[in-house]
Amino acid sequence: MRLYIFLFLGLTTVTYGQDSARFTQEVAALKAKYDTIWDSNRPSIVFTGSSSVRMWHDLKQRFPEHQIVNTGFGGSQASDLLAYSNELILTYNPTKVFIYEGDNDVAAQKRPKAILSTMQEIIQKVKNRDNTTQIVLISPKPSLARWNLRRQYKKLNRKLKRFGKKEEGIYFADVWNPMLNGRKVKTDIFLEDGLHMNTKGYDIWYKVLGQHME
Repeated sequence: MRLYIFLFLGLTTVTYGQDSARFTQEVAALKAKYDTIWDSNRPSIVFTGSSSVRMWHDLKQRFPEHQIVNTGFGGSQASDLLAYSNELILTYNPTKVFIYEGDNDVAAQKRPKAILSTMQEIIQKVKNRDNTTQIVLISPKPSLARWNLRRQYKKLNRKLKRFGKKEEGIYFADVWNPMLNGRKVKTDIFLEDGLHMNTKGYDIWYKVLGQHME
């Protein structure tokens, strides 16, 4: 029995490694893009995480006074960002990092406690490089497509909020509540898939995250 347990654990480790490897080309493309436009002499603010960040196409235009690096990669989970944290965060020496992960993690049935633990690993890597770097944890958003999972999302958001309150230099940005209409999610802020946001959705994010830019 003990042998089977070790074999299972080893297989799990390999599976996670192979899973993150599916982003190799996308991460390489992001690196190639910013190798040509990133100015190492200017302070950088990194936005990273899953597709809600990747698809924010006018992010730089909304914050023109800052050097914004958008390294969002669609479909990612916190474990994937951890695997590529050097390429997607640390290489840009950011003064501030906005992280959006947890949305796909909950959909993949990962427990909020485990998601928070992975987020803490990412944060620790950033802080080990420069303890003055500020980190903003963007709450997983509500959506029409995943409204049935709202209890798990709320639980994760509570954990992220508590963590942000007790850790210096860590902030929690609540986009969950502004995207609600009473007790239901707003219906006019999403694309046809009911998951990804349209301009109205990003207008909400801009108002919330703008408060954390300075």
